[in-house]
Amino acid sequence: MIPLLSAVVFTIMIKSIPLFKRVQKNLDRVTGITRENLTGVRVIRAFRKEDEEIAAFNAANDDHTGFQNFVGKISALMNPITLILVNGGVIVLLLSGAHFVEIGEMTQGEVVAMTNYMAQILVELVKFANTLLTVNKALACGDRIEAVLEAPVGMAVQEGSSSSALDTQTAVIFSNVGLTYEGNAEPSLTGIDLQVPRGATVGIIGSTGSGKSSAVQLIPRFYDATEGAVLVNGRDVRTYTPEELRDRIAIVPQKPILFRGTVRSNLLWGNNNATDEELWTALEAAQAKDFVLQKEGGLDAPVTQGGRNFSGGQRQRLTIARALVRKAEILILDDSSSALDYATDAALRKSLRELPERPTIFLISQRTSSIQHADVILVLEDGRSVGVGTHEQLLHSCEVYREIYESQFQKGEDAE
Repeated sequence: MIPLLSAVVFTIMIKSIPLFKRVQKNLDRVTGITRENLTGVRVIRAFRKEDEEIAAFNAANDDHTGFQNFVGKISALMNPITLILVNGGVIVLLLSGAHFVEIGEMTQGEVVAMTNYMAQILVELVKFANTLLTVNKALACGDRIEAVLEAPVGMAVQEGSSSSALDTQTAVIFSNVGLTYEGNAEPSLTGIDLQVPRGATVGIIGSTGSGKSSAVQLIPRFYDATEGAVLVNGRDVRTYTPEELRDRIAIVPQKPILFRGTVRSNLLWGNNNATDEELWTALEAAQAKDFVLQKEGGLDAPVTQGGRNFSGGQRQRLTIARALVRKAEILILDDSSSALDYATDAALRKSLRELPERPTIFLISQRTSSIQHADVILVLEDGRSVGVGTHEQLLHSCEVYREIYESQFQKGEDAE
C-alpha cells in the first residue's frame, strides 16, 4: 500500500505546486487593489469612482476565489483517495487472512493484530500526506520570499582608498555625474559638476522633474551614478559600505513619514542613544518644541500610524528633528519645509545655520526664499545644471533662476 499512497501524494503535489503559485499571484492582485483603494480613498471619492473600484475589486476577488476553489478541490482529493486505499488494504488483508485462518496457517488473533498494525501505520501515512500538502502550500509562498531575499545586490562595495585618506576640506563632489534609471531611455541627470566645502549650505532648485531629488539621492547611494562619480569626503561613495556611508548622512524626505509609537520613539530613529536633552534641542532647532510641549505627555505623546494625529507642517518638523538628532556630517532636506509658513521656514533656516556641529546642508526647495541665503545654489533644468552661484549672481546670470524668482516675488514695476 505504501507505493500506492506515495504515488497519490506526489502526483497531487506535482499538480498543485504551480497552481498554488498562481493562487499567490492572484492574491497579490487583490491585495494590491485593496491597498490602492485605501491609499487613494479621497481621490476615489473626489472623482466619484466608487462603483468602478468596487467592480474592479469584485472581478479580481471572484477570479481569485474561483481559482482558489479549483485548487482546493484538487487538494481535497488527498483525504478520500488515501482513505479508500487504506480501507482497501484492510479489506485485502482480512480476505487473505480469512483464507490463511481457514487452512490453519494463521490464528484469528494474528489477523486482528496485523489489521491493527496496518491500520495504524497507514493512518499515520495519511497524516503525513496531509502534512506534505501543507508544506506544499508553504513552498509556494517560500519561493516568493526566497526570490526577494536572494535577489542579487546591485550595489557592490568597490575597492578604494581607506578612511585615513579622507578629504577634510571638501564634503561632497559631483564629478560629471549622470544618472539614467533602469528601463528609462532618457537620462535623469547629465553632466552635473559641483564641489561643496565642508559646512557649506547648498540650495538646489528647478522645475518639477528637473532631477533635484535624483541628485541628492546619489549622495547616500540610494542609486549609483551611471556616469561620473560622487565623492563624500574625497572618497567615492561606491567604496563605502552602506552603513559607513549612511552613518554620515541624515535625510529628511519629501513625504514626512512617522511611525506608530511616541514622539520619543520616532526621534530615537535618528540616534538610539540620544538623551532627552538632545531630543529637546533637536525639536527646538526644528521649530517643533512648542507644539510637542502642548501635547499631553510631551516626548511620550502618542503618534498614530503615519503621524495622522499631527498636521502636515508638524510632521515635517518632527522628521527634521529626527534627522537633527543624528548629528550627521551631511544633512539633506528634500523639499521638507513645503508645508511651513514663511516665518517658520525662516526661523528653521536660521536655526540650521547655528547648529553647533556645522553640518553640510543640502536644501531642495521650490521657494527661492528658502535657498537665497545658501552659500551656493545649483539650478537644474531637465537634468542639467544651468546655473551655479549665489542668489545675487544667479539673478544676473541664470535666466531659469530669475524666472523662478520673479514668479514668486514679482518685480515692483509689474506689481504697480
